[in-house]
Amino acid sequence: MTLSDKLYKILIQGGSWKTILGGLWVTVQISALALLLGTLLGALICLLRTRKNPVARGIASVYIAILRGTPVLMLLLLLYFGILARSAVGPVMVAVFAFALNVSAHVAELLRSALSAADKGQMEAARMLGCSAWNTFRCITLPQVLRIAKPVYQSTIVNLIQWTSVVGYVTITDLTRVINNTASRTMQPLLTITIGMLIYLALAYIVYGIFRLSDVIQARKRGEAA
Repeated sequence: MTLSDKLYKILIQGGSWKTILGGLWVTVQISALALLLGTLLGALICLLRTRKNPVARGIASVYIAILRGTPVLMLLLLLYFGILARSAVGPVMVAVFAFALNVSAHVAELLRSALSAADKGQMEAARMLGCSAWNTFRCITLPQVLRIAKPVYQSTIVNLIQWTSVVGYVTITDLTRVINNTASRTMQPLLTITIGMLIYLALAYIVYGIFRLSDVIQARKRGEAA
């Protein structure tokens, strides 16, 4: 059997491409929703983590420590087979909740580190010049935090996409499960899994490309402003 015959069998025969696209769509959905919820929750946890109230700081610290130290697969299994087992929540949303919780802990710590690294002198100078706390944060602190956090946040997104490959444990037919099923059906595991790896690699480079494009746009805006 030639390579083209194998590719036809894996990607075309019997509408395989539709199944692969369906699995890819599930992976993208889980990743996007988990990222959105996880980022919002992470910002809230970071807010608690940086409060002067020791109780709020303690709760946020414990939250971050537990979720960063717990394998995301264990968290997924705990929610699916334990906490949400008798609820009406479907497996896809359970996966979204599990990954969102995991991402929130990483984002909270990432934002806290970025806040610590931001230039305090600029903030103090703005306040002395009469800027309100909100305007100081919006115009000075936030841009610094986003710039510092961006590289690690980019890696967090890529890691999230890779972590979703375990959702097959809770009966979700994602990209990884489709690839595994296709490899079993076609008896071409090496080529099929390689194709799956290339798809995940493409997703990662799409993320890198989006962040690179945002850097280019910001650089052009700074150049026009100058």
